[in-house]
Amino acid sequence: MKCQKNDWVQICTVILRAGERAPQVPEETQAVPLVMLTKGFANAEAEIGQTVSITAVTGLVMEGELVTVNPVYGHNYGEPVPELMQIGIELRRQLEGAGDES
Repeated sequence: MKCQKNDWVQICTVILRAGERAPQVPEETQAVPLVMLTKGFANAEAEIGQTVSITAVTGLVMEGELVTVNPVYGHNYGEPVPELMQIGIELRRQLEGAGDES
């Protein structure tokens, strides 16, 4: 896949290579690089895996390996926890009833 100049893309930049992390970090974590994923507008044409410069929405210009063209926002707050669904309702009921115990 290829991006054109001004396409919305995501790049990956290595912040710390494997073995360069703080000594208190677990071994499993030490064995992998610390990377930063950044979204922005491509400043040039590039293919996935190539280095490309981007301009983030904040105006910051960065360079990294192109990993995605037109990335989606894939975050969420996870699955509902049944035990937590009624807490607000129950707390409100208790608080409303607390004034009756004078």
